[in-house]
Amino acid sequence: MNKGMRWGLLIFILPVLVWLLLLIVLPQVDMAVMAIRADNEWGEKGFSLANFRVFFSEPIYWRTFARTAVFSVLVTFLTFLITMPVAFYITKVVSSRFQGFLTVLTLLPFWVSELVRVYGWMILLRESGVINHFLIKSGILNKPVELLYNDATMVMGLVYTSMLFMLVPLLSVLENLDNNLIEAAYDLGGNVWSITTKIIIPYCLPGIVSGSIVVFMLTLGNYLTPNLMGGKNGLWFTEQIYNQFIASFNWNQGSAFGFLLLILSSAIIWIGLKLTHQSLGKVVQ
Repeated sequence: MNKGMRWGLLIFILPVLVWLLLLIVLPQVDMAVMAIRADNEWGEKGFSLANFRVFFSEPIYWRTFARTAVFSVLVTFLTFLITMPVAFYITKVVSSRFQGFLTVLTLLPFWVSELVRVYGWMILLRESGVINHFLIKSGILNKPVELLYNDATMVMGLVYTSMLFMLVPLLSVLENLDNNLIEAAYDLGGNVWSITTKIIIPYCLPGIVSGSIVVFMLTLGNYLTPNLMGGKNGLWFTEQIYNQFIASFNWNQGSAFGFLLLILSSAIIWIGLKLTHQSLGKVVQ
């Protein structure tokens, strides 16, 4: 590589390195420092793990995180179940003339901000919303029912807001799947279940894991959808972090909770990679 190419490469990657340093590395380092910083009653500053011990000593905190993690895994699984048939239909069933159109059609709702999409669901599901109005007019219900502010509605909203990040990796890997493999499996007596579990899913596993990581991380760190669609009973760990930063103005405690969220979510992803026998370098290619 000559000198000109080295300078060109440096100029090309320098903005990316600066962006990573200023917006990712330095904030995480500062958050870690704040998490272990404690102020005693005399106003003297020191370093302590007291902010982390609060998480394990108060059941509301670790139970909320466990609930958030379980629901995030459930949302990731449901998102995969919904988007896998859609991705397969677009790449392997429909004519190539309509593949681009259907892909844009599935991505179109995500051109609107998450807040607008969540409020759209709230308009549909509230007591005076479209669905209740239709059910009452059709005689199915005598009075409106509250469809919002429960776990099922919250999960539905989280799945809807996460579908794009699972769909794109699946479309990418399914486009490279040779159709002759599926046709040969049918000729040899394979059924839909055996072909799906022994050919399609193993081939798509890197894309599945890649999409699952993104969906899981975004769901775990989501604040807007659980707060608006889950209501007061929709406890989410990001709300605990928000309360520490904004309501209590306890930035040290909030930093500790945020750092714990990063550590524990990374541990869950590492376990998932081990269970699926995948490497992080392979799934991000």
